[in-house]
Amino acid sequence: MSLDGAFLHTVKSELIYEGLINSRVEKIHQPSREEIVLSLHTKNGGKKLLISANPASARVCLTEKTPENPSVPPMFCQLLRKRLGNGRLTEITQDGFERIIFFKFLCRNEIGDEENIILSAEIMGRSSNIVLLINQSEELNIKVIDAIKRVTDEVSSVRRVLPGLAYELPPKEKRLSLLDFTKQELMNELQSHTHERLDKALIKIFEGVCPLFAREAAFVASGLTDIPIVELNVESTERLYKFLEKARTILKSADGSGNTKPFMLISRDKKPFDFTFVGIKQYSGEMTVVPYSSANILLDTFYAERANTERLKQRSGAMLKTLNNRYERVLRKIDARRGDLAACDEREKLRKWGDLINANIYAVKKGESSFTARDYTADGEPVKIPLDPKLSPQQNAQKYYNEYKKLRIAQNTLTGLIKDGEEELKYLESVLDAASRASGDSELLEIKQELIETGYISGIRGKDTTAKSGKKPPKQDRPSEPLKFKSSDNTVILVGRNNRQNDVLTLKTAKPDEYWLHTKDIAGSHVIVRSAAPTEKTLEEAAEIAAWFSKAKNSSRVPVDYTRVRYVKKPSGAKPGMVIFTHNKTLYVTPREEILNERNFSE
Repeated sequence: MSLDGAFLHTVKSELIYEGLINSRVEKIHQPSREEIVLSLHTKNGGKKLLISANPASARVCLTEKTPENPSVPPMFCQLLRKRLGNGRLTEITQDGFERIIFFKFLCRNEIGDEENIILSAEIMGRSSNIVLLINQSEELNIKVIDAIKRVTDEVSSVRRVLPGLAYELPPKEKRLSLLDFTKQELMNELQSHTHERLDKALIKIFEGVCPLFAREAAFVASGLTDIPIVELNVESTERLYKFLEKARTILKSADGSGNTKPFMLISRDKKPFDFTFVGIKQYSGEMTVVPYSSANILLDTFYAERANTERLKQRSGAMLKTLNNRYERVLRKIDARRGDLAACDEREKLRKWGDLINANIYAVKKGESSFTARDYTADGEPVKIPLDPKLSPQQNAQKYYNEYKKLRIAQNTLTGLIKDGEEELKYLESVLDAASRASGDSELLEIKQELIETGYISGIRGKDTTAKSGKKPPKQDRPSEPLKFKSSDNTVILVGRNNRQNDVLTLKTAKPDEYWLHTKDIAGSHVIVRSAAPTEKTLEEAAEIAAWFSKAKNSSRVPVDYTRVRYVKKPSGAKPGMVIFTHNKTLYVTPREEILNERNFSE
């Protein structure tokens, strides 16, 4: 992630602009092991300052979110309440472009004396930390009160962070500042790194810049993100200097008033990918670059989306594991049954042997282990038939007839079991596909309920016991709505999010003369075109949407079946989302992400 020192500088500037200086601490919460939230009262109203030392989401920013807090506050939270409670925030500083912000408070201790308490937010990846400090004299005798993560000798031999120790800044190298450098200094530094890639060298040359910024600088200079410094010419070097000058101007004017706008990169699957304080061009349309009015709003949005994605991933993990295990088990059973079915092909040979023994019953003698007869069905070729010496000729013939009947019954049974297994695989693929596209808790809950009803996972079923227990029934989430699109001629197109919704959409919502679409033999959503006479263009766009919301979203020339809703039926006893259809035709389309935006996608 790109929460580098330069971006942190814009965050700090916005915090000051938002009026946090001279604000009062009203509440302190610690919603998770590595995260705290300070509720501050400013002249502009209440503000919530979030500080996270989680390596995956370390940041400092204002937040609008209201995280759920534990019933018993952790020890560090209790300490913060004791030392910072009702304190006044007097200063927010940053050491150059280092990834550390200091929040200085004027507080009163238990006996009423004033104390200078400092909260150090160290945003440094795996080494991120939140440290509570006290300045005990004018000589900057700063000592550690405690930290959200204590650092002992076993953790780091370079820098310990423990109660009572003097506070030391992390070691740093001398580098240029984006706020204050000359062209000659830049040229000298490039010359000293002449055998390196430009983007790698820029990270070493400048303080507080991230790989994304460095690659963008190289791209603006040369059109390549990985160009070696030795390949730079005069023109590309000049473009590099102008880009860095522009970045300096942005950072100097980043006062929180909205004069500058940070940017978030959104991947093709609509997930937050990265962010920076300058515009990005290096991805050439592979990423969507979205400007934000505030660095704080960007960070709050970015990490909230990532946290939501991670939470959904964790919540769906056990369910997906169960489904995948069941899928693999069914697949193994089908393979084994196909092997057994292949063995059933021997049954006709057994029947023929029985017939040949009966046809030559006079020539077969009891006690023989084999008998050779001419095959009347194969141009009289001799056939050697194994015999059980303990059985009479009639009994040997009957034995082969019995084995023949067993294999014939087994073949019918195995054929049915294989068909059932293949249908189950289709169903499991459809659930896995829907779960992979779930974008919220309500969708996951619907899928979970479907799996409970179909018996794939355990759940509470039967009578409602809440009335007897006196407890209030749990609040039910509002069912999710189908995804909605409009074609180029404003025809409404609906897309089911999961199997239960597919059933409702196809069997209840859609009218008989409207059109139904689904990827051919590929797990995906049911798509309904709400028109009895759609244009070819609308059908093609609906087919693209159907292909996008399927397992084949990253493929080309995806086959999509379409027919009128009246020809779509649900067999008795079929699992959710499983239907049969007739009178269908097939379109071949290549799904495009652009179709979602072009067709006014709305949730």
